[in-house]
Amino acid sequence: MKKVIIIGSGMGGLAAGIHARLNGFETEIFEAHSKAGGQCTSWKRKGYVFDGCLHHFGGFAPELAFYDFWKTLGVIPCEQVNIKECVSAVSPEGVYFHDYYNLEKLSSHMKSLSPNDSIVIDEYIRRIELFQKGDPFGSILLGTTWDKVSYLPYFIKRLKYFKDTLKSFGERFEHPLLKKAFPLLNYSLPNIPLFFYLSKHISEDKGGMDWPKGGSITISNNIVNKYQQLGGVIHYNKKVKTITTKNSQAVGVILEDGSAHQADYVISNADGRKTIMDMLSGKYTNDKTLQYCKPQDDELRSFAVMVFIGVKRDLSSYPSSLIMFLKEKVEVVGEQIEHLDLQIYGYDQSMAPEGKGVIKVELFSKRSYFDKLSSNKKQYEQEKDKVAKQVIALLEQQFPNLNEDVEVVDVATLSTWEHFMHGTDGFDNFPNKKSSILGAMFGDVSMYTLPKLTNFYFAGGWVTSAGALILNAKSGRTVIQKICKDCGVKFKR
Repeated sequence: MKKVIIIGSGMGGLAAGIHARLNGFETEIFEAHSKAGGQCTSWKRKGYVFDGCLHHFGGFAPELAFYDFWKTLGVIPCEQVNIKECVSAVSPEGVYFHDYYNLEKLSSHMKSLSPNDSIVIDEYIRRIELFQKGDPFGSILLGTTWDKVSYLPYFIKRLKYFKDTLKSFGERFEHPLLKKAFPLLNYSLPNIPLFFYLSKHISEDKGGMDWPKGGSITISNNIVNKYQQLGGVIHYNKKVKTITTKNSQAVGVILEDGSAHQADYVISNADGRKTIMDMLSGKYTNDKTLQYCKPQDDELRSFAVMVFIGVKRDLSSYPSSLIMFLKEKVEVVGEQIEHLDLQIYGYDQSMAPEGKGVIKVELFSKRSYFDKLSSNKKQYEQEKDKVAKQVIALLEQQFPNLNEDVEVVDVATLSTWEHFMHGTDGFDNFPNKKSSILGAMFGDVSMYTLPKLTNFYFAGGWVTSAGALILNAKSGRTVIQKICKDCGVKFKR
């Protein structure tokens, strides 16, 4: 039986471990942290659960390809919470727009909000219906070559609809809230293609977009349990220092404690830069690889700062995901902002003590902003406290007297993720390369390997350049498919 060593227990590493076991390989995962899941994680503060990862989760409908994929990984079955709307937005005056999953309800709501936009609303509904036929994203991402080919007519027929972004489509609305909100529906990234955002509606049409009760930790715990049930082994608090090689072939790892472990294959689900430049001493590189290892440009990052607030207030009547427009522009974490991106966990009673709730606010910022502060712990903590107070004060525009109900606050930054996840680029430990929607969906074959090094593969964010759980987990499956091919073994599932 050939042995596979996996560095890191994020989505890619765990998925690789499960598929390796299902295909008869011996496996060990070495995890530097005290728990598995990587960035698919949450933590508790005074009885409140703060989820650092999950926004939307697709795959709970048996008709979807995602369902079988998550079932194989052990995520399903799990208790689910129904979510009625994809995203909502609220104006400073308290006017709400809800992007309901139910199309009849969505149409009625939007036309009640803005009768003058009826033509554009009908077009939006029509596009959702047009893309809801079949399982395009599941088939393309997880299907066979024939599945992919068979969907070509589907996409060719809809080709003319691919040019619109959320921003360009939003400009068609007259209503000020719809015009402002639409570009921000996909995590405040206005240039995301509209059809990509519609994937959430496509999945929910078949009942696939419910929330796993407990959030991220439920997903990662379920996958860990499945891996261990299959005989897989995870070593916690075991940081890999070196990937050992012989004759340009990966043959094992050496841990920080000095212990050596041998394997036929090594998979890294760790940060790509540290894997290449530290664990492999920069030996297996070329110009392209070295370019990938350079730090990303100091641009605005989504999810760069997360402010978690536990409040003694029932939040069950609020939407799960909310774009909250402010009365005026303000500066927070060095950036001028006009809105806050909120997740409100009132729909999942397991996330807080009874009768209480959690609000998460996600802010854009630049890496350099907290880099300047993190070297001085006192200054860094003072800035986090300042940001938390600013955010709570802004939230009071829609949540009157919220400050009186705050019981616990926690602020996570890019520096937080680097500290706990051992990465080099905050939340997004991606290669320094141009990424695209198609590239994230299909993965760049060259990103799985390194020049002149055999029996070594990457999995996770370094391969996908994306934070989506499904993409990173899929990369783990793809790696085992490649190893099976190397070994002349037919991949089972």
